[in-house]
Amino acid sequence: MRFTGSSVTAEDVVQETFLQVHTAGKSFDPKRRFKPWLFTVAANKARDQLRRRKRRRELPFEAQVAAEGEAGQRFIDLLSGDEDIVDDELLLEEKRRAVRNAIDSMPPKLREVLILAYYHRFPYKEIAEIVDIPLGTVKSRLHGAVASFAERYRAEVREPTNGEP
Repeated sequence: MRFTGSSVTAEDVVQETFLQVHTAGKSFDPKRRFKPWLFTVAANKARDQLRRRKRRRELPFEAQVAAEGEAGQRFIDLLSGDEDIVDDELLLEEKRRAVRNAIDSMPPKLREVLILAYYHRFPYKEIAEIVDIPLGTVKSRLHGAVASFAERYRAEVREPTNGEP
């Protein structure tokens, strides 16, 4: 650690040293002392690490980086995963599937007015013309469609109704 100035780098050097000792162990002359040979291997591995460090500038994870428009951000913050985004996308996809299943399971007459009103945003009068039913029937079917959708959606996502567990 005194040689590298970093406990993390020293740990890497120790690992590399013991790997080298393991792979080159057969070439060790048992007539010589082991400790000096081990330290020579370790010193060479440490020098290699320091050379690599000079070629590639290293930053500690807690170092402040200056990205455009993001003053005071840490390097480790830039490395954070997109797990939240993935989780959000999965949740959104599950909700879409539940909505589609709830709508698909509705009676065709209710499904039709619900889709025209909420997805295509047609006014009630135009829905009446499209479906060829009176305006009052559009309103009553839409009321029934919303109730039917809510019941089926709750069943899809297994949400408790009226505060029931």
